[in-house]
Amino acid sequence: MAYDKYMAICQPLYYSTIMRQELCVSFAGSWFLCCIHTLLLTLLLVQLSLCMDNTILHFFCNLSTLLRLSCSDPSLNELVIFPVGGSLFILPLSTILGSFIHIRIAFLRVSSTRRTFKVCSTCGSHLFVVSLYYGTLAGVSFLSSSLDSNDKVIIRSVVYAVVTPLLNTFMSSLRNRDIKQALNTFVNRANFLKL
Repeated sequence: MAYDKYMAICQPLYYSTIMRQELCVSFAGSWFLCCIHTLLLTLLLVQLSLCMDNTILHFFCNLSTLLRLSCSDPSLNELVIFPVGGSLFILPLSTILGSFIHIRIAFLRVSSTRRTFKVCSTCGSHLFVVSLYYGTLAGVSFLSSSLDSNDKVIIRSVVYAVVTPLLNTFMSSLRNRDIKQALNTFVNRANFLKL
């Protein structure tokens, strides 16, 4: 998605020649890589025995939460989680940030205020959702420890699994004029009620 936005903003004349079907199919390779990663983690998790209380206090069944319930040695799982999961975390994030850096460089060359506003509105919302998604993903996957309270883990899980997808949909729908008008009406009514 970030590469698509980069091509649409920085090289709009070449967009249709570069973003062809073969490239989109190659993007499916990243999806396949994530499926292989999930299968690997699932197979490693199946080998563990869960002998503690098997109640997970939240709806998002995170891998670190399941590792805490294990009574067998989860060191092999942790050895795989951090390097492989970290690479699957850092590679897409660096690609997204790299594309936004290129967009920012192209943005600095633009002199049209209309185009500048369009670039800011398109990229600003996407960058906000990406930072929210990756921040909560890091909090859920890498920062969860056995010392954290269940409330912190639940809040991170809810933000990652519920709030981020809702905000992504909301930010995407802000490009719709009807949604903008409804939001303006709501804000104006809220300001009127404050007076």
